Amino acid sequence: MTSDSETLQAAPFDRGTLIQALSEAERAVAEFFASLSAEELVVRVESAWTPAEHLEHLNTATSAVARGFAMSPWLLRLRFGWTRRPSRRYEQLREEYLARLAAGAGASGRFIPRREDHTSEQAAASQAERLARWKRVNARLRAALESWSERGLDRTRLEHPILGRITAREMVFFTIYHGHHHVARAKSRLPRFNRANPADNERNREVAP
Repeated sequence: MTSDSETLQAAPFDRGTLIQALSEAERAVAEFFASLSAEELVVRVESAWTPAEHLEHLNTATSAVARGFAMSPWLLRLRFGWTRRPSRRYEQLREEYLARLAAGAGASGRFIPRREDHTSEQAAASQAERLARWKRVNARLRAALESWSERGLDRTRLEHPILGRITAREMVFFTIYHGHHHVARAKSRLPRFNRANPADNERNREVAP
């Protein structure tokens, strides 16, 4: 499983490395959630999301990004404007996102997964469909990204509910990190992972406030 630290070392930036990093993030998310037992899928700590709800959120968010990239860059510029500002690096975008979360920002509206007080059997039954959807939405995003030019990725903007209007390239950076972020959040609340490696759990808490 590719960790976020490994993705940071790769520092994705051009379209080819962005697509590769998206594939690696997709695989990391799928492997983690597929490894959970039926009981772990429904673990809820206080008001936090269950692992099943984390995956539902990732599906909703990534599907929205895929729809955005399927639109014509010209139409996106008409709607959100365009910029001459260079795209920030992956690390910079990641740190701004974490800073916004630390300041109290969070998911809202349709990006908040519907609360599911399911039994472990019910969650396990729906997990295969969630993982299949995860594969589909990521494939759509990568296919849409293939048609974008490097210039378009830096000149075109999209709207992010927390980060505001950011370049298309920065939106891909966010999507790459987003999957790793929610794996860390889900993992930090599962006893199996906490007992296995306290040091990793402490890192998860730092990455996922």
